[in-house]
Amino acid sequence: MPHQYPPLTTEQKKELSTIAHKIVAPGKGILAADESTGSMAKRMSSIGVDNTEEYRRYYRQILFEGTEQVKQHIGGIIFFHETLYQKNDHGVTFVKLIKDKGIVPGIKVDLGVVPLAGTNGETTTQGLDGLNERCAQYKKDGADFAKWRCVLKITDTTPSRLAIMENANVLARYASICQQNCIVPIVEPEILPDGTHDLKRCQYITEKVLAAVYKALSDHHIYLEGTLLKPNMVTPGHACTHKYTSEEIAMATVTALRRTVPPAVPGVTFLSGGQSEEEASINLNAINKCPLHKPWALTFSYGRALQASALKAWSGKKDHTKAAEAEFVKRAQANGLAAEGKYVASGAAGAAAGQSLFVAGHAY
Repeated sequence: MPHQYPPLTTEQKKELSTIAHKIVAPGKGILAADESTGSMAKRMSSIGVDNTEEYRRYYRQILFEGTEQVKQHIGGIIFFHETLYQKNDHGVTFVKLIKDKGIVPGIKVDLGVVPLAGTNGETTTQGLDGLNERCAQYKKDGADFAKWRCVLKITDTTPSRLAIMENANVLARYASICQQNCIVPIVEPEILPDGTHDLKRCQYITEKVLAAVYKALSDHHIYLEGTLLKPNMVTPGHACTHKYTSEEIAMATVTALRRTVPPAVPGVTFLSGGQSEEEASINLNAINKCPLHKPWALTFSYGRALQASALKAWSGKKDHTKAAEAEFVKRAQANGLAAEGKYVASGAAGAAAGQSLFVAGHAY
């Protein structure tokens, strides 16, 4: 007979559930601003800007200040460690800045992917050592939810059963540690869009991965009402020659979720997976208009698909701040509407709205 130990208290469960539901309230999603210093170097180099701490701080400030206009669409923001402790030009911490707008601060807690021995180039994610102490400190410093990303890839031989089970178990251990510290865990088993596979193959693999993840979460006694899921949408591989409609992508995605994700989970916050800004909004809208029953909030947790146009508009110039903020606001509003199935593409694309954001083997 299995026993749950140590159990969460009634108060802990209530706090976790309240935080999770606040993040994915109707029409709200997540801004993923948790790019590592290395990832920010790639973003900055694309616009010819040096990757200094001050440039990173100022760019994040543009996004966070812009949330005043879209706080009804942004329920949470994921910070990188550096960003959690930075301040705006007026000396206000970013955590306080967004909390004052009713937005929940979150933190990326994994330490990146590493090779998984015994596999054909597959990976697991490191960072469990010391995670309990880090979570306790992050909670004191204002973070109420966390993100941990595991990565799987579709090829003729992958993902292997070993990689699926290892990553599911790592996600469950991370989730358990977070919940003991009253931090809502976002569980992110990302299946990369790299490859030539079709929609059917991605749906099949997504179902197998999510089924393994929720089995592991059950084994680890995770309180599902105090979690969020951050999966890939079911899409064909980036190099697949057949083009699918947004309605086909939506049907495959919702079907995969209905077969694997318990209704107890408050929300599914999709990653954009290299889709263009506009594509990510259109597909999210189609998912919410899908005629199948959907017991969870289906919304966004976008990084590049909320930021590409803003980054390009800013280009490191302070006098472009308002233009960059306007681009961010435009995408946040679009995705807030898409989260309710109300987005209508206007054709008024932003600075990079139609630009592919695909990066092979994408890492943070």
